This record gives sequence, structure tokens and C-alpha cells, in this order.
Amino acid sequence: MKAKHFMILGLLALWIGIMPSKASAEELAPPQQVIKVSADKLQAKLQDKSFIQNFGKVNQFVNEVIYPHTDFDKISALVLGKLWKTATNDERERFKHEFQTLLVRTYSRAFIEFKEWTVRFLPMEQGEDANKAIVKTEVLQPGIQPVAVNYRMFLADDGRWKAYDITIEGVSLVTNYRSTFTNEVQTKGSLSAVIDGLVKRNAEALAAKPAANS
Repeated sequence: MKAKHFMILGLLALWIGIMPSKASAEELAPPQQVIKVSADKLQAKLQDKSFIQNFGKVNQFVNEVIYPHTDFDKISALVLGKLWKTATNDERERFKHEFQTLLVRTYSRAFIEFKEWTVRFLPMEQGEDANKAIVKTEVLQPGIQPVAVNYRMFLADDGRWKAYDITIEGVSLVTNYRSTFTNEVQTKGSLSAVIDGLVKRNAEALAAKPAANS
């Protein structure tokens, strides 16, 4: 449960992070601006009480906002690791679609349930490769200690900075899910069976009411 909470928190921080009032987009580096712009769009919708009552609309809107700034192809390949290399093209496409659905629906429910967040930007880490960066932040919430959340990002061919991993208090989203799916493949016997299970879980979660567990 703690790991799940951190992963949800990380997704929130990436795509909903409320900026401190003294920070403006112009004061941030391009990779950090990605977070700011997405946050503004999502926060505007968060104020609409009727909107957040319709989970289908929330899920669709969240996907539209975060998709341009997230490389789901890269994330899916990293999550599956060695399994990606042996997967068929059909398995890769199915997994990518269902894993994206998993992340978006998980975040969408968090978008509804968690509201009092602020994000503090720390100095960004950028090495010799100017096309890669680690955006470092702390997520602040009343009553709890700040949580360190780092985003691995790269400059894609389309000119956009995109995230491909989130690390929350030292725990990588990619590594965490890789372990989960590797264990599931060992248990169920094949990647295809794991994808089938993910299809079922996604369908059930999307059909459930927002307050239900996903």
C-alpha cells in the first residue's frame, strides 16, 4: 500500500503539481515548464465539481493532457525489460495500450481524491547530454514530511520534453512495475496471459465508481 501511495503521489506531482505562487513558467527550465503547463490545465478542471463526478470524462481529459509529455513507448519497453525483446509486435502494442490505461486511470482517481498539493522545484540535474535531464522536486502536503520526487526526461524528436520514469523517495516507477510484471509472467506462464489479466483489471476499474479501489 505504501508503494502504491508513492506511485500515485509521483503521478500527481508530475501532472498536477501546484506551483508556489512566486514561481512562473518563465523562471523554469523547459523540462520543468512541462510540469507547470500540464498542472495549469489540470488544476483548472479540478475546480469544476460536476466535471470530477464523471470519471470517464476525467480519465479522457487526463490522458489528453499527459500523453504529449509522456513517452509510453519508452516506458513500456523499460518496464518489460528483457520481456520486451522477446515479445511479439502484437504483445508490445497490447501491453503499451493497457499499461498506459493503467497509469492514466490510476492517476485519474488520484486526481479526484487528492487536492491539497504543492510542488517545490529543486535544482535540475543535467549532464553532458543536453537532451536529457532529471527534474528534482519535493511534494508538499499538509501534515506530512516533504516527499522527494524526481523525473527522468528527454528531448524527443518532436521537440517536446517527455518523462519516461519517476522516482519517489528512491523508488523507480519503472523498476517497481518491472518487478511486478516479471513476477506475474512467471506465475501465469506467459506475457500474453499477463496482458489478458491487465485488460480485465482495466475494464473493471474503469467501470467502477470513482471511490472504488482500482
